[in-house]
Amino acid sequence: MIRVLLVDDQPLIRSGFRALLDLEDDIEVVAEASNGRDGLDLAREHLPDIALIDIQMPVLDGIETTRRIAADPALAGMHVVILTNYGLDEYVFNALRAGAAGFLVKDIVPEDFLHAVRVAARGDALLAPSITRKLINRYVTQPPPTATGTALEELTSREREAVVLVAQGLSNDEIADRMVISPLTAKTHINRAMTKLQARDRAQLVVFAYESGLVRPHNS
Repeated sequence: MIRVLLVDDQPLIRSGFRALLDLEDDIEVVAEASNGRDGLDLAREHLPDIALIDIQMPVLDGIETTRRIAADPALAGMHVVILTNYGLDEYVFNALRAGAAGFLVKDIVPEDFLHAVRVAARGDALLAPSITRKLINRYVTQPPPTATGTALEELTSREREAVVLVAQGLSNDEIADRMVISPLTAKTHINRAMTKLQARDRAQLVVFAYESGLVRPHNS
């Protein structure tokens, strides 16, 4: 059962998402909140698998809520998916930096929304290659931070290769095919890279890949 927390200051949005989720046998909405502060309290109380969090809310916005969730060891197993009205608003990349597993536009069709929840529950990033390219071209133009460059040195050549392919939006099976290895070995490379880079999930690997210069915008 996938346990979901809804955090959005618009009751109509929350009720619409809940109505969709309640129809699914493998998904349960465990709590709702209208602001980030209450959402954070409910996350600690219920320990959901997924938190769907609006990016712009009163009291505590989605970015700060995500940052606090990512910093809390007790919530390490929870995946945050940011809800936004615009596919490329100015806050999206900051949300990914803060620890979000991905983002959804609120006008998403129901089938894609349900699929996205299940994808996030598996720990996969909700970042299509086309969206990734736009985000990177817009936000990652500055030189990589020194700390990021140092972390890059800790990766083996195969781990670096796996991170590059994650940043291109490939699945584990596709990465295995590209690297001519088994899916289990591909997953091992990715997990080791995540551990070394202290990345919560694949979305964080995407951010790292571009911030470090491992992947360049014009190559994605």
